[in-house]
Amino acid sequence: MNTKKIYELIVLAGIQADLRGSKRVKQHLNRLNEKYKKLSTKEKMEFDKESLSNPYTDSRILNTNGREIKRIMAGIDIDGSELLLAKHIGGVDLVVAHHPQGLALAGLHEVMLMQAEILADYGIPINIAQSLIKLRISEVSRSLSPANHSRSVDFAKILGLDFMCVHTPADNLAASFLVKLYEKKKNSLETVEDLIDLLKTIPEYSNAVKIKNGPKIFVGLPENYLGKVVFTEITGGTSGSKDIYEKMSHYGIGTIVGMHMSDEHRQEAEKYHINVVIAGHMSSDSLGMNLFLDKIEKRGVEIIPVSGFIRVKRF
Repeated sequence: MNTKKIYELIVLAGIQADLRGSKRVKQHLNRLNEKYKKLSTKEKMEFDKESLSNPYTDSRILNTNGREIKRIMAGIDIDGSELLLAKHIGGVDLVVAHHPQGLALAGLHEVMLMQAEILADYGIPINIAQSLIKLRISEVSRSLSPANHSRSVDFAKILGLDFMCVHTPADNLAASFLVKLYEKKKNSLETVEDLIDLLKTIPEYSNAVKIKNGPKIFVGLPENYLGKVVFTEITGGTSGSKDIYEKMSHYGIGTIVGMHMSDEHRQEAEKYHINVVIAGHMSSDSLGMNLFLDKIEKRGVEIIPVSGFIRVKRF
């Protein structure tokens, strides 16, 4: 396997696991391809052509030498220190980051529109969800604009390392896994504490408990009834609009499961009496990464976990 083949596998896995359904994602790609055909020559030159087949602009190959991949170093956050470690260890053919770097970081905000469709599937009118998320997308885009996007990419190029980042596809895998587990067990779940206990049966989260970073209740009490549970803050780039919680309460949502939440967002959820269960950031990211890296390791590729990545095999 080479880096391109690994990249294609994870994009496909991300599409298949997308909470919107793979059919809807492919419809988006078809519309984008039709739009591309109508662009002028100049517009086509500036267009991100990779987005015609990969709907997740926060996941990209950042550097590749086309070599056969036998050993991967994978981590949640990868910068120059991890890349130097990979070079020092020797024999590492590819470094995989979860959080985006390079042009994938610059394109992080572009994946966020999917949040509106996920919210709509949980009963929030699409026009409301879309309007609120568009405001948040503009905010995130501005915040990313001054970042030194290519710093780690330059490291990888000088060190001669293949380098890629896998963000939303891995988050999709984690979200899909959690939704399926919840659907299977929901008839036996009544309170927030029941949901926390269910999360702790997942190895990534039980391991996180041991280092005092396991699932936590951010809003609500253990004995609170769950009501309608939604997994709206596991995938979709980054945190959505804090103004969505008022709308969620109006449309019958009782509990949100997320990876992480700012205090500003937490206060809004609390104001509208919505329970918030935070599964954990590094542990949730690790879950998604594990689900795709299992597919790679099955093919004989060695995986070296670093940078907060909790490696758990499911084969």
